[in-house]
Amino acid sequence: MSKKKNKEELMEKETEEMLRQLQDDNPEQAQAEPDEITSIREKARTLEAEIADWKDKYLRSMADFDNYRRRSQEEKSDWIKRASEKLALSICDVWDNFDRALMQLNPEQKEDSFVKGIILIDQQLKSALEREGVKRIEAVGEEFDPNLNEALTHIPSDYEEGIVAAVIQNGYLMNDKLIRPARVAVSSGLKNTFEQDK
Repeated sequence: MSKKKNKEELMEKETEEMLRQLQDDNPEQAQAEPDEITSIREKARTLEAEIADWKDKYLRSMADFDNYRRRSQEEKSDWIKRASEKLALSICDVWDNFDRALMQLNPEQKEDSFVKGIILIDQQLKSALEREGVKRIEAVGEEFDPNLNEALTHIPSDYEEGIVAAVIQNGYLMNDKLIRPARVAVSSGLKNTFEQDK
């Protein structure tokens, strides 16, 4: 604002100086031209206002464009993350099935070379998912957390009330964001206490 004021003051001084010179050189012509000078001043002010208006529009357009570009990048990033989450969940289902199959093995079967190969594949799958930021929610024995768990039932168990007693379907986090809650059975109290009440 002060620069604009300084420019106006400088322009005023120059105009007055020019008027004085005109009056000194040709007094009759100087009398006829003040209206013209006033008109030029008004046009100059109008043009300065237009320049300021166009500059403001330009700056706003640039800001809008920057916001648009940032928003587009965020949307693209979100789209890629959602696609990655969908793929990760599909692979997590395979991992869960590997674990279910491996839990059915007895100790003698675990020594078989074919089964050892399957166990190595399971471990490789787990480490590949962990490299991508996927973590299984460990819920059994932990207090029920509605932000991470989905309670499907209450069962009597060896755990205190409100503790997750069993996992029905594993839940997963990807980069610390929930992509699927763990579906769990929550303890309704100690099994022995429950049986004594009957």
